[in-house]
Amino acid sequence: MAKSSTKDLTTGSPMKLILGFMLPLLLGMLFQQFYNMVDTAIVGQFLGINALAGVGSTGSINFLVLGFVQGVCTGFAIPVAQMFGAKDLHSMRKYVGNTIWISVIFAVVLTTSTCLLCTNILTWMDTPSDCFQEAYDYIFVIFLGIPVTFLYNILSGIIRSVGDSKTPLYFLILSSLLNIGLDLFMILVLNMGVMGASWATVISQLVSGVLCLIYMIKKFDILHLSRDELRFDKYYIGRLCGVGIPMGLQYSITAIGSILIQTAVNGLGSTYVAAVTAASKVSQLLCCPFDAMGSTMATYGGQNIGAGEIERVKKGLAACSLLGAVYAVIGFLIILLLGRNISMLFVNDTNGGSVTEILDLSQQFLIRNGAFYIPLAFVNIVRFLIQGMGFSQIAIFAGVFEMVARGLVALALVPVFGFNAVCFANPAAWIFADCFLFPLFFWCYRKMKLQFQRHDEKQLSTETSV
Repeated sequence: MAKSSTKDLTTGSPMKLILGFMLPLLLGMLFQQFYNMVDTAIVGQFLGINALAGVGSTGSINFLVLGFVQGVCTGFAIPVAQMFGAKDLHSMRKYVGNTIWISVIFAVVLTTSTCLLCTNILTWMDTPSDCFQEAYDYIFVIFLGIPVTFLYNILSGIIRSVGDSKTPLYFLILSSLLNIGLDLFMILVLNMGVMGASWATVISQLVSGVLCLIYMIKKFDILHLSRDELRFDKYYIGRLCGVGIPMGLQYSITAIGSILIQTAVNGLGSTYVAAVTAASKVSQLLCCPFDAMGSTMATYGGQNIGAGEIERVKKGLAACSLLGAVYAVIGFLIILLLGRNISMLFVNDTNGGSVTEILDLSQQFLIRNGAFYIPLAFVNIVRFLIQGMGFSQIAIFAGVFEMVARGLVALALVPVFGFNAVCFANPAAWIFADCFLFPLFFWCYRKMKLQFQRHDEKQLSTETSV
């Protein structure tokens, strides 16, 4: 019988468990960002500023759609983690089986609608005319690959929910190397332009998804589904949608604010779009630890709530918050020392003086964002922990706070202060979200603690009467 590599996060030192689970997840995210950066670097170096601006101008709509997909998939994995923590393996497999049904439906609807509306979306976003075609060529293929994004994120999320954060890392390493080769081949040999970069990303992610599927079938006996467990069930579908859709909408609502900012940046011209694109790629790389902490806390919270270990939830928050604050300082120092040099990966030197301007603007954006990395750490840690505890429908309002902050900056401040206001849009969003998330966590904590106390009292009363 195949041996699974599950991991129980409900016993042992929270700090040690969080670090052990997070590090493989972080490496996986770094490799994922690495091959995303390769796309952008090759585009910027070999295809020029307009191509770089074209890819960059799609960043917020990319986040809107694919962020929804990733959020939904993360949400679908939470009931799986909770049932694994509660040792209810039949219900866990029922959730996995119904996740397949709902994911197929979501993938078909999203792929069809986004591909049909692609031109309209770019027009609504005021995409600069000199990079409109490049933007369309890139994002259309990314939208075609939405089913592949579902495949990888669902399977890797399920694997992580039962405690294995290492295996998705291995597959991402392989696919990142494949992505580099495909990028160079499709752009330099086949002359496919930015479309080659997007196809390289989709194909590489498909490979990761297929490998996750093969591994899960061969190695995880507890995930082998019977016909009954694979059957469409309204209760389980409803529970999955109740957790997954709010998490997906949280990303999308946050992305609406990003779209407003992106539209404002687009109106400033291609130079500013290219600068924000380069800075955003550097920032995404540096922020991977925060994303890894968030995903870790979703699984940690889900397993411990499933096991009834409410006190461990609070201890986990304290441990992960310490990690987040320490890394926030390290990340800011990296920006000060290396931010400009890293940005140079995405800009070639064939455009004369514009390159210096782009790099100056990029570093300005990075410094002003990096100074607020501690609030960003809390956004990821606290929000995902709340979702792992089962309160994703309430946590969605953190995204609303982020959207409002970015919207206010885009509509009220960018027209007055220009690029300076753009640089403070993200910090404003993170602070707004934290002002909501911290009171929400303590409310959720008290509610769950009271619920467990009542359950224990009822169980004790039953045992006494017997």
